[in-house]
Amino acid sequence: MKLSVRHLAELVQGRIEGDAELLIDAARPVHEAQPGQITFLENEKHFSKLQASRASAAVVTADTPALDKTLIRVADPFAAFVVIAQCFHTNREVPPTGIDPRAVVDTTARVGAEPTIAAFATVGAGTTIGARCRIHSGVAIGRDCILGDDVVLHPHAVLYDGTILGDRVVIHANAVLGADGFGYRFQQGRHVKVPQLGNVEVGSDVEIGAGTTIDRGTFGATRIGAGTKIDNLVMVAHNCQIGEHVILVSQVGVAGSCTIDNHAVLAGQVGLADHLHIGAGAQIGAKAGVMRDVPAGAKVIGAPARPDREQFRIFAAIEKTPELVKDMQRVKRHLGLEDEPAKRAG
Repeated sequence: MKLSVRHLAELVQGRIEGDAELLIDAARPVHEAQPGQITFLENEKHFSKLQASRASAAVVTADTPALDKTLIRVADPFAAFVVIAQCFHTNREVPPTGIDPRAVVDTTARVGAEPTIAAFATVGAGTTIGARCRIHSGVAIGRDCILGDDVVLHPHAVLYDGTILGDRVVIHANAVLGADGFGYRFQQGRHVKVPQLGNVEVGSDVEIGAGTTIDRGTFGATRIGAGTKIDNLVMVAHNCQIGEHVILVSQVGVAGSCTIDNHAVLAGQVGLADHLHIGAGAQIGAKAGVMRDVPAGAKVIGAPARPDREQFRIFAAIEKTPELVKDMQRVKRHLGLEDEPAKRAG
């Protein structure tokens, strides 16, 4: 499929500089684009890469210098490029295929209009699936689940009984929602399991990455708010309440009964102790170990996590430790204390 620059510019309300009738057959990153393709420049510091690119056209800002390519000037090149790139992928959309005869759908389940339920998927008793949902091969949906419209479950995703998903939720391969929380009481010399009787509730427009696990609540629901994005290999324990438009990056671990307010961001490998409260808009840096509440809007890093400015000073001091050790050794030699430990040992 080939589209003219004029057509692409109209899609993103951009201003053309160059050949409006130039035909484009693909949208590619700046280092991969070839003649006949379009790329973009989000940051002016990479202008030299755009100059060297073989792309015939580029999406740029109003301030980007002119060069020997057809340009589409917009306010936000990245957002515009996403729209353009999607145009070249629309032909890959697969129409609804109905329910594959090799899928197992309980007779009491209700399935909305235009479904795709692939081979070897299973849907439990009493479950409701909204319109235009895509259930890929090997997905297991338990009893009494509720799925909104336009939900996508990728291969081998698992929804335990009672899981609730809003509209347009995307769950990637091998994610598990609703497994038992890790709850035990130590009684008479052994660990006794606490029954996990709750469920998982996920708001609309949430995306959950491959291999991520979200445990059911002990008595109530573990909740994920609308618009939240959860990366691969994240673990959310039982009873957690995660707000709207939160970001949890890969390998985050959230212990039980934590509350994370709207728009908070937890970078890769952050670990939260249980029963913590993370305030709205807080930002927690990669590999931070969080042992106490984080106020709204705060930025913390490190293990244990501290305010970023305080932690940066600690990091700077640690880097100076080898020189401090050398200084201390020189002082001890000057004072004749270098062999003091050996003398005391004797």
